[in-house]
Amino acid sequence: MSNNKISLEYKNKIAYVGFGYNSTKSMTALDIETMTELNEIVEELHTKSGEISGVIFWTHKENCFLAGADINLIAGMKTEADAADGSERGQMIYNRIEDLPVPTIACVDGICLGGGLELALSCKTILASNSPKTSMGLPEVKLGIIPGFGGTYRLPKKIGLPNALDMILTGKTLRADKAKRIGLVEEVYPRENLVAMAPNFFKKKAKAKGIQESMKELATENFVTRKIIFQKVRESVLKKTNGFYQAPLKILDVMDSGMMKGRTSYLAGEAQAFGELAISEQSKNLQHIYFMSENVKKYAGPKSTKPLPVLARGAALGAGTMGGGIAWLMADAGMQPIMKDLTTEALNIGLKQSSQNFAGALKRKKITPDEFERKQRSITAQLDYSGFKKTDLVIEAVVEIMDVKKKVFAETEKYVHRDTLLTSNTSSLSVQEMSTALEYPDRFAGLHFFNPVHLMPLVEIIIHDKIAPETIEALHKWVLRVKKTPVIVKDGPGFLVNRILVPYLNEAAYLLEEGISIKDLDQAALNFGMPMGPARLIDEVGIDVAVKVGKILHAGLGERAHPSKLSSVLVEKGMLGKKNAKGFYLYDEKGKPTGLNPEAEELLPKEKKKMSEADLQMRMFLPMINEAAAILRDGIVNTASDVDMGLIFGIGFPPFRGGLLRYADSQGLDKIHNALKKFSVTVDKARYTPDEYLTNLVETKTTFYEKTK
Repeated sequence: MSNNKISLEYKNKIAYVGFGYNSTKSMTALDIETMTELNEIVEELHTKSGEISGVIFWTHKENCFLAGADINLIAGMKTEADAADGSERGQMIYNRIEDLPVPTIACVDGICLGGGLELALSCKTILASNSPKTSMGLPEVKLGIIPGFGGTYRLPKKIGLPNALDMILTGKTLRADKAKRIGLVEEVYPRENLVAMAPNFFKKKAKAKGIQESMKELATENFVTRKIIFQKVRESVLKKTNGFYQAPLKILDVMDSGMMKGRTSYLAGEAQAFGELAISEQSKNLQHIYFMSENVKKYAGPKSTKPLPVLARGAALGAGTMGGGIAWLMADAGMQPIMKDLTTEALNIGLKQSSQNFAGALKRKKITPDEFERKQRSITAQLDYSGFKKTDLVIEAVVEIMDVKKKVFAETEKYVHRDTLLTSNTSSLSVQEMSTALEYPDRFAGLHFFNPVHLMPLVEIIIHDKIAPETIEALHKWVLRVKKTPVIVKDGPGFLVNRILVPYLNEAAYLLEEGISIKDLDQAALNFGMPMGPARLIDEVGIDVAVKVGKILHAGLGERAHPSKLSSVLVEKGMLGKKNAKGFYLYDEKGKPTGLNPEAEELLPKEKKKMSEADLQMRMFLPMINEAAAILRDGIVNTASDVDMGLIFGIGFPPFRGGLLRYADSQGLDKIHNALKKFSVTVDKARYTPDEYLTNLVETKTTFYEKTK
């Protein structure tokens, strides 16, 4: 018998339940139709349980067992009762799987996330393929919800409380080998043998508990041990999230209070928590980010009639820390990159950076020692252009001076083939002007990475009026290939992220000049949800870099971007930030802040000004919203979601707020507009006069998202 999306076959008294049977999609998700079919099949298995010796759940799809519940289902839930009811229905089906009176085995090959892993946990045995695509996890916390199909109940019983909390609270995914190590899967096989090996497990008796299993049980069952674990984990969660995120704390409440309850009572609590979280504003914001992240994978730029260039070999032009990070990225993607610079010293810094990045991946067990050696050795460090004829993508990361960059590109063009894409990692210089140095500007673009390359997910693809559509599309495809988030941006002062970031940092400097303390300023930003305060961020960027970018934006945008004098004074006094261990803060040899810098404090007013935290936050964030409106007016990007993606992934704007413009829409644009007008009178007319784009939205009673959808 076969259904629409799930197959059911009986062979040798074994029932084989196959997901993704009749689906054209690469991923198998649990939508309403699939859940309905699954329920019917499970009920049939109960009626035939006396005739079969076991059930094997498997997948017809290569690289996907079950990708979890369809997020559109969750996004469509309007009431707490609807969401809780949906959770309960899923729980009932999984309970019926768990209650089958015959052995049940989940054969996991590929992605097994959320409701997919919860289904596997309902089986008595989990086997996994050794495919690198096999990954198992409960990522619901990243959407601001709790696993709702029994995951918080069954996972601790399978792998022990500490490991279960680690997986559920972080949403991390495990490869098959790690899953076996912690007891999540019983055995790992090559994918072609996976289903064939499963029947052997019907005859196996449960092995006697070893020391590891006994310790797991102790940690789960012992009341005192359990309370200590929950207390420590709660403290850790609060430290990492500053209490901004509801889901991790709700998950801890459900698991802590439910540990001694039976299945029915426990799952009722899980379903209720799912209902509360799924319709919360925070979860809706995190779901919004998920949809934006999915949409960004779809290329929406100009379509090419020509074939796309194949970007197989790469080169980083300019070494140092940034060039080393770019060379690492290329090497990690198998591009066997060249890293070129003018000095051996710069090349050594670049190689050290790439080696540190690979060492971090090795420490986290993301790569093997062999992969570490092979990938690091694939980077060729050199002082000349030999081998550049074989490259398909060159990313320049030399000093941020227009004449130098133009000269470097004009020179490099002579050493590459016609189809090589030449790109600049400039953070603020005009890509349009840079393109004039090239004979073939159609294959040139900006490709702005954020520092550090291995941690920051965003890449701005900056386009100009001579660029070929196939260049844009090939770069978009490549950015996704190296697991980064692309945003296509038109050329303009500061592009997208820096153009919005500079008013924020500039206003912070003005506030310090007015007498606000560094501590109060940074704390106000942290309490809003920013990953670090603006003074710390200026140190991180480099105060000299902030001065340089500030001047470029002032020249391009006029008086609203007039820079504060404070940063220039700090640079004159030799305070450059983290790079020379002193800026607004002092830093140790590992780059960790050790406290405020007394020299910097000496330059600030002695008499401190007090301002409410709400006013401090408005002073910093309103200019960002206003500049985002100007960016949309100028057509630098086309949609509010482009702005929000850029700021969430580029500077860590708090995800739980859904993005800068989603936050602005939720606050009410009339309130934002009125606050800007007030500050334009009481603080500075040029910096706070509302942009005409924002004024138009208020007059037409339209939001940023309604206007640009």
